Amino acid sequence: MTASEILKKVRELQIKSKKLTNHLFTGEYHTAFKGQGMAFKEVKEYSAGDDIRFIDWNVSARMNGTYSKVFEEERELSVFLLVDASASNLFGTQSQSKKDLITEICAVLAFSALSNNDKTGLIFFTDTVEKYIPSSKGRDHVLYMVRELLTFEAKAKQTNIVKALQFLNNITRHKSIVFVLSDFADEGYHESLRVAAKKHDVIGIQVYDKNDHTLPDIGLIQVQDAETGKSVWLDTSDTITKYNYQMQFAKIQNDTKNVFRTAGADLLQIATGEYYVKTLQQFFIKRA
Repeated sequence: MTASEILKKVRELQIKSKKLTNHLFTGEYHTAFKGQGMAFKEVKEYSAGDDIRFIDWNVSARMNGTYSKVFEEERELSVFLLVDASASNLFGTQSQSKKDLITEICAVLAFSALSNNDKTGLIFFTDTVEKYIPSSKGRDHVLYMVRELLTFEAKAKQTNIVKALQFLNNITRHKSIVFVLSDFADEGYHESLRVAAKKHDVIGIQVYDKNDHTLPDIGLIQVQDAETGKSVWLDTSDTITKYNYQMQFAKIQNDTKNVFRTAGADLLQIATGEYYVKTLQQFFIKRA
């Protein structure tokens, strides 16, 4: 994309994300992800119905009345977006690629965090951590992340979720909200996810395309694995080939569900071309 095309796309995502945030997600996001605790704000004159445990007897004695303490949520949270930038996410047949879907969802999450005064950070990973943007606040920071989501090109093609989770655990000491966005076509990350989920609030967003699970019937074709470069010939009209293709997809989906469940983390599964807004909103409401 040219510079003008990038700016146009950033603006489009900003408008769309802010609209969704303002009208749909602000309240749900706030209640779905709690702050770190409660902090003292002020004292006020006691009213019927106030919790008597919060009566400040020292102030009440000085003021010759009954006063209670008021607390507010310590809101500031850090939200990390772990984005799979491997080659398999460049695939898509439903008007957008998996990368496009990940970018849109990340923009919505970042603007939701911004509207709640939370910090956001971004980690691009393949089989290594390719780029790290530390968490920060502010509109300019979010717009910078959106630009990177639109334009970032990974150096490697393969996937290693373990490396991304280990990097996350090394860069942050405090509990954070962590969204991992990937097609999760990877193995062996269950232990790293379990460790991360004990420290952080981890939510996986598994993206997929319709043709990831249904092989189109177009005869004999040569296909190439986007990550390894390996090529094979497939007879897409063959019943057994189509069945094995579907079973491989089902295994990835089910394995991901099992890994997240046993790790104590949440998982959303969203297809390209799908109205992801409803899925996110239902998740926020359920969490709240």
